[in-house]
Order: sequence, then C-alpha cells, then structure tokens
Amino acid sequence: MSSDGKLWGGRFADGPAPELTALSRSEPRYFDLLPYDVAGSQAHVEGLRRLGLLTDDEAGRIVAELDAIVADHRAGTLAPTPADEDVHGFVERVLAQRLGAVAGKVRAGRSRNDQAANNLRLYLRDQVRVVHDQLLDVAEALVGQARRHLHTLAPGFTHLQPAQPVVFGHLLAAHAQSLSRDAGRIRDWDARTAFSPLGAAALAGSPIVPHPEHAARQLGYSGVCPNSIDAVSARDHVAEFLFVASMTGVHLSRLADEICMWVSDQFRWARLHDSYSTGSSIMPQKKNPDIAELTRGKAGRLMGNLTGLLGALKGLPLAYNRDLAEDKRAAMDSVDTLLLTLPAMAGLIRTLEFDADRMRRDASARFTLATEVADWLALRGVPFSEAHEITGRLVRLCEERGCDLPDLDPAALRSVDSRLVPEVLAILDIGSAVARRTAPGATAPERVAEQLDALAEETSDARGWAARYAGPRT
Repeated sequence: MSSDGKLWGGRFADGPAPELTALSRSEPRYFDLLPYDVAGSQAHVEGLRRLGLLTDDEAGRIVAELDAIVADHRAGTLAPTPADEDVHGFVERVLAQRLGAVAGKVRAGRSRNDQAANNLRLYLRDQVRVVHDQLLDVAEALVGQARRHLHTLAPGFTHLQPAQPVVFGHLLAAHAQSLSRDAGRIRDWDARTAFSPLGAAALAGSPIVPHPEHAARQLGYSGVCPNSIDAVSARDHVAEFLFVASMTGVHLSRLADEICMWVSDQFRWARLHDSYSTGSSIMPQKKNPDIAELTRGKAGRLMGNLTGLLGALKGLPLAYNRDLAEDKRAAMDSVDTLLLTLPAMAGLIRTLEFDADRMRRDASARFTLATEVADWLALRGVPFSEAHEITGRLVRLCEERGCDLPDLDPAALRSVDSRLVPEVLAILDIGSAVARRTAPGATAPERVAEQLDALAEETSDARGWAARYAGPRT
C-alpha cells in the first residue's frame, strides 16, 4: 500500500490528477459492500494461515480486526476518506493503521479484480434472497385475494375489450403465476452464480492460493469458477440478474396497470385502502393509486439498468477493464428498487376491496357469451368457420336492435339461421359458461382452486430456499 493509502503507486513518479481521482473513486454507495469484502478477506486469511504464510496468532488478530471494522462502519464511527479509492483500499488502510505491517500480508495471492468480482457475487446472492421472499409475498397476496373471489365472475379481456366471462380469481392467479416464475428464475440464477472467483487474482490465478475451494466453501459457494480469466471478467451473472429484475418489473407493471383500471371510476371494480393511496393537492375528492403508478414507472428504471450494463459489456476485451465498475451501480440500484417496490405492492393488493356485483354485471356486457353460441353450433356438427360467421351475424342483429344475446326470441334466432333453435338460449348464462371450462388451467372454479392450491404449495416450498443460504449476510 502506498503512503496515501492507495493499493498501487510504486511505479508512478507523480500522483494522479484530481480529475482522475474524482472519476476513479468508487461511488459512496459502493462502500456498502464492506461486509462482503471483509467476508472474502477473512476467507483469504484462513487460506494464508493454512499455508503457513500467517501464524495462528496473526490470522486470529486480522480476522478479529476485520470484524471490528464492520462493526465500527455499521455504528457510524468509521467511514471512508476522500483518499480511499474503493472499499478494498479502505479496509486495507484501516487494517494497516490498527495492526501495522502484518496487515500487508493479507494482499498476498489476491487482486482487486477477484475481490471486486467476489464482493458483488456475495452481495447479489445475499440480497436476491430478500427479493425472492418479497416476491413470494406479492404472489401470496394475489392468491389470498383470488381465494376470496373463486366464484366472482368478471369479463376477461383481449385487446382491452370484453372477451369472455372468467372467474376473477383466475385473473388474479395469472398474475401470481408470472411472479412465481420470477421467483423461480432467481433460484435458477443463483445455481449458476454460486461459484467463487477468489483465487483468480488479476486474471491468471495465483501460486500463493493453490486451493481456492476452501475459501469457496467458507463463503457458501458451490465451487470455484472453472476459468480464472472468466472469473474476473464475466458479468453475465449480473446481466442475468438484471434481466430477472427487469422481467419482474414488467410483470409488476402489468399488474399495476390493471389495478389502475380496476380502481378507476370507469371500472369501479375495486376500492383503494386509505393507507395505500394518496390524494390531490388541488382536487379534494381524489384518491389516487400512486403505488401502482410508481411501480409501473420503476419498471422502466429496471429495464434501463439492464440495457446500460449490456452496453458497457459489449465489445470489452478479456480480462478485467474498469468499464466493469458499472456492474455495481446497475445491480445495487435494481436491488434497491425491487426492495422498495415489492412490499408496497404486496400491501396494496392485500388491502384492495373488490365489488363482486359490479364485476358480475360487466361479465356479460358486450356479447361476452358469443363464443358460447359458436361452440354450441360446432358441437352440433356445424363447421366452426361457419358457426363463427353465424354468430357474428347474430351479434350484428343484437347491435341493430340494441339488445343482448339472451334477449333474442326464437323468431330472431331463425331469421339469422335455421339451426339457431331456441335451445341455444339455455347456454347464454355466464355462470354456466365459466363452469363448462373444466380443462386443466381453465376458468371453472374447481380448476382455479387447483391452480391456487398449486401456487400456495409452490410458494410454501420456495420459502425455505432463502433460509438455507450458508453465505455471508448483512
């Protein structure tokens, strides 16, 4: 370490220009990685002790002092100075001040390159478990509401137009399914990310660290990165996390957009709880779905983080380049965004009050039972293309008369096609239409109940995944 606390400098006759120092210094937020940097350092110290490069006493003193650095930083009694270029230099500077020359032994066999890669891996593996369980909270809130609306009928939409009647719980379960997949993507991501870059050093590996698998086990990894160059230069695991975060943001945004519609005066399907809505500074009557709107906006931010990192990675030669410092900004901002958004959405969903009677009235609006007529004809041998045409003419007749399909009399049916006998009127009921759809995954209440049971079981099983993590946590 140079006299001013930097981890480099012996080769340079002049100090860096202030502009270089300003650009090169880590953003203040990055110093929050200190607990992970310390965890990696402690695993490295154990490796040096095992090799005899540190005595038991030296290793014990260093590990204890590293714990003290974390505690002091959390207590606010220790903070980086403007001269600390990054968290690695900050930790080494304080360690040297407190322990003297023995602290310099810790640098043997490692580089900021593998340290930086390790810090972010540990941070993400820790934080995604919090994100994962908060995702499950939102899914559980949707399942809870869906169970209350297992027999509530509502119109399903295509192209934002009433299409066919469905169980409202079916629609809520559809949103829960997408979020459950996002939680699964996190678990899949972790399995690919659970490999330690420590021991790769700058890029070629280090003869001083012949057994990096020991540190990997201590830090909760499944193994060691199989290629030292890839270990320090790859950031596809960060990009993949950012994709999962973006996909989660998109799913939350789609749900948020529907909530905005449901609580609108045009729909009036749902009412916002006072504690999860806001008012207007000028219009006293307003009750606004701010959580849904803010969540919808955050989706763009999450997508921007992914795009920004992919742009930074594109065209980078192997191995390490300072462009890779962009990984922390994108990853940490996305974690912060999700941890801010998910609890708010879970609370919003849990406290929504739905108007089942209004949804039922809307379920039969705008000819949502037309497909029942076409299916009825097809089941009686009429080619579906012809049945579709007949039903379309029937709808046009209703529009001309200003009535709905169940309002037609036998004469009106015959005027469209002789095969439209009065028996067809018996199927024009939204409850019956829903009940007939009994295929797996369909909207009949018993099928929706099965979907909700499966979602609840999957969520319950997934809850234990985060708790089983053996790596360092903050």
